[in-house]
Amino acid sequence: MTEIVSPAAGLRRRLGLISAIAVVAGEVIGVGIFLTPAEMSKSMGSPVLIASVWLVMGGLSILGGLCYGELAARYPEAGGGYIYLREAYGPRVAFLYGWKCFLVMDPGLTAALAAGIAAYVGYVVAVGPAASKLLAIGCVLIICALNIAGVGLGAFLARWLTVIKIGVLLFIICWAFGFGLGDWSHFAPLAARRVGAAPIGVALAGGFVSAFFSLAGWWDVSRLAGEIRSPQRILPRALFWGITTVTVVYLATSAVFLYLVPIERVTSGETFAAQAGEALFGKTGGVVFSAVVIVSVVGSLAAFIIAAPRLYYAMARDRLFPAIAGWVHPRFGTPVVAIAVQVCLACVLVLVGNFRSIVAYFIFITVAFIGLTVGGLFLIRRREGVCGAYQTPGYPYAPAAFVLFVIVLLLVLIVGNPLQALVGTAVVLLGLPVFQFVWKGRESNPASVSKRAGILPTAILENNARNECQEGTSERN
Repeated sequence: MTEIVSPAAGLRRRLGLISAIAVVAGEVIGVGIFLTPAEMSKSMGSPVLIASVWLVMGGLSILGGLCYGELAARYPEAGGGYIYLREAYGPRVAFLYGWKCFLVMDPGLTAALAAGIAAYVGYVVAVGPAASKLLAIGCVLIICALNIAGVGLGAFLARWLTVIKIGVLLFIICWAFGFGLGDWSHFAPLAARRVGAAPIGVALAGGFVSAFFSLAGWWDVSRLAGEIRSPQRILPRALFWGITTVTVVYLATSAVFLYLVPIERVTSGETFAAQAGEALFGKTGGVVFSAVVIVSVVGSLAAFIIAAPRLYYAMARDRLFPAIAGWVHPRFGTPVVAIAVQVCLACVLVLVGNFRSIVAYFIFITVAFIGLTVGGLFLIRRREGVCGAYQTPGYPYAPAAFVLFVIVLLLVLIVGNPLQALVGTAVVLLGLPVFQFVWKGRESNPASVSKRAGILPTAILENNARNECQEGTSERN
């Protein structure tokens, strides 16, 4: 495999289209695929409504992904949303996004995924609380070591775990329908809502929120732009095909669950999965489904650990994070310290516990940053014009539709839990004095930090990114 050194950062461009798609699908398809169909079935009470929500949310996610594709084509650097926010709104907003990710979301989600793996292992093989925490930490450390040893090795793991998890889900779908293990009458009436379903407005609001978060995470692949070959060409395609694959898998999985278990018997996500597992594999169904969930969540953890640390790396490159996080291992070509930072914080959270409730406080502000990122495309186009390497299909309607949905989603979230939304936003805003302190230090000594870390100044990085965009324009012409 040919290695291309990223001119912007010294990272090795080793990842191709399949690896990028695997990161998208691998991170998104997790435990939610077994829990969300139950929530939607119970509240909506209509197979047509369930399918419609998946299709609409999948379509909106694709629109957002296409916008991220253009941003990645313009700025093919490691860092993803941080880079795009920096270019659209300046370093202050970008720093707040990075502050939020570093402080809570990235280590919190890593810890949550690892703890989920341990919990399902505990269902198969009884383990105590202490052993469960050690198991979770062990999973994180092993995947961390593989990613430090090379982005190609980490991508290999994510790629095959994604293939296995999708393969297992396809097997379950074929097994259920092929051997007639369910009942087609569970889909009747197809459009009419069942008795006891939630009011339509509440059901749709909850359904779209659940579907959004089940599909969430596709944007993280953009953090790997500095390690993807021909990112202007590959990243838009990876986002499109990755999100499309995930949407189809969620649709098919929801259909097979309804085929196996009637809506009237749905009580909770865990019960729903257990009932489906029993219909498929008898009394051992719960154990089999636990194994499937373990594979799914390990795949999500592997994909997330590949992508997340590149944000700290990008911040260090801009001298808004300790310079050591921008160090690339001379042999492995990976940002070792940035990876270690995320993993160490995650392990601490696993030991401390209660990280899920902490992460919940930052969901609102995370969604807001995703909307700001896509909305930033309007500002960048107005300032810099059209980039020929890749242009968002349907612009300006595609980003406008996605941003409008995000605004509605934010209103639903703040009405549903105003305390969480306000507290999470306030904690992120506490990063402003931190930014001022870091920025003053950066301005007082602009060259020494980047020189020690072997990092190019930001202006050079921006010029390189624009040159790549111009090269993409020439190739296209």
